[in-house]
Amino acid sequence: MSKPKRISKQNEYKYLQLGLNIAYYRKLAGYTQEELAEASNLSRSFISALESPSTIKPVSLESLFQLAEAMGIEAYQLIQFRD
Repeated sequence: MSKPKRISKQNEYKYLQLGLNIAYYRKLAGYTQEELAEASNLSRSFISALESPSTIKPVSLESLFQLAEAMGIEAYQLIQFRD
């Protein structure tokens, strides 16, 4: 088994932006973290960690697809970062 890769400093910002986007679209859809967790078949603690501005939480494409589907958006919207 390989070691997990360290997240580069340049990508830390992207992970934080991803978390902000998830929180934004979750609220836009009218979900609490718990409701989104149920709708996406992910745990509330996982969603909380993704949204936390003090945590860098790697996420799989499968999880992003599940989140996007549950919120009724396209997956690319979660990684569309604004300046």
